[in-house]
Amino acid sequence: MFSGSMRISLHQAMYQPFLDHLEQSLFQRFTLQSRPIPAGLECQVSDRGRNPATIRSWCYECPEYRKIRYTYINAGASVQILNSVIYPSHHYELPLLGIDFLSFGQIKNLIVMDFQPLFQDEAYLEKYIYPLKSLHAQYPDLAQDLEMKFYDANQYFSNYLLFAKTDAETVRTRVFAAFKDYLNLYWQMLDESEPLTDPEDIQRIVKAQKDYDQYSADRDPASGLFSSYFGHEWSERFLYEFLFEDAVPLATGAAKK
Repeated sequence: MFSGSMRISLHQAMYQPFLDHLEQSLFQRFTLQSRPIPAGLECQVSDRGRNPATIRSWCYECPEYRKIRYTYINAGASVQILNSVIYPSHHYELPLLGIDFLSFGQIKNLIVMDFQPLFQDEAYLEKYIYPLKSLHAQYPDLAQDLEMKFYDANQYFSNYLLFAKTDAETVRTRVFAAFKDYLNLYWQMLDESEPLTDPEDIQRIVKAQKDYDQYSADRDPASGLFSSYFGHEWSERFLYEFLFEDAVPLATGAAKK
């Protein structure tokens, strides 16, 4: 098993149980292979500020999912972050699974989890997003009407998004339960999906996933946090070479036009 390699080195790893469960769930169901992470981006340590921080990432692929990435930032008692996006193979039009759990001092805890739709047409939403409705209804306390400051709630988010500010005990209990339930439904959705065969349909998915990367990289609010700990140059590489590798940096994109 790989669990030993995934243990976070610093103490107070608040989301370690989530990380362990994600890994166990993945390796039980899929034949995963490591997906290369660009040199220097897999792990980094910062001694800036009062609390040292480590950031560590993992990336895998399998026939069903072309990119499974997750990242843990551990700055001890001050910051704990688990971020993950799972990209289905281009032969599936499934939504992406997006996870963002952020804790600051274990007092301010923000959780975001969703099946992120590639398209917003009614037929797509009915097929791939509506199945979330009954599960979402089990967690009304984790579906708060919070303002999205950096993203358009109508693009790459579903109506069954879990989005909440909560306490550490709720993270350990309710959020962990929701996390496991959302994962199980996501795997189930794959089991019930038929792979695409038409080249035009497949290219439509390729474009949609690239558009997702560009949209996300352009708006990602975490780049400032990365920079504060690990420097601007490293953070830009991490954003465009790993997190959203199909995105083009804004300056580069403008120069190409």
